[in-house]
Amino acid sequence: MFDPKSDYALNKMAPDAIVYKDAAGEVTQLTQADFPSLEEFQRWKAWSDENYHDIEKASHVYYNHTRSLHGLSEKAIAVPSPEDTMMEDQEQQERRELRRMLMKGLDSCLTPTQRRRLWLYCVDGLTEDAIALAENVKQQSVAECLWRAKEKLKKFLNPPL
Repeated sequence: MFDPKSDYALNKMAPDAIVYKDAAGEVTQLTQADFPSLEEFQRWKAWSDENYHDIEKASHVYYNHTRSLHGLSEKAIAVPSPEDTMMEDQEQQERRELRRMLMKGLDSCLTPTQRRRLWLYCVDGLTEDAIALAENVKQQSVAECLWRAKEKLKKFLNPPL
């Protein structure tokens, strides 16, 4: 991106002067009158143009290969700590174990038919009619099976104290 206020731009836009910023940030111009001869001025003008150009190129190389963090969300620049990664791994392992235990529990409290029909109804989103048609049974049979499976699950998940 071209910065019209850069040292390079200021110096290039003034062909009859050498332009620079002093330590206080003030722009100063050296003209031909500040040099003993025209050749001396031209030599230093060419040197300053080349020097500012080299500095400008170097900054472009840097900025063209970097990205500003300004405007990015915190999540985009956040690096998880080793502790966070370890905790996340542990939570996933606990979830897998709970899922395994739940599946084992479902297998122990539901019949294979109840489990299959409940899965088709709740997970696959099939209607009672679609399940009945696929299994070549009456819809009332599927509805009763699902009701009994739900009742068993309520007892399994909320045991009496």
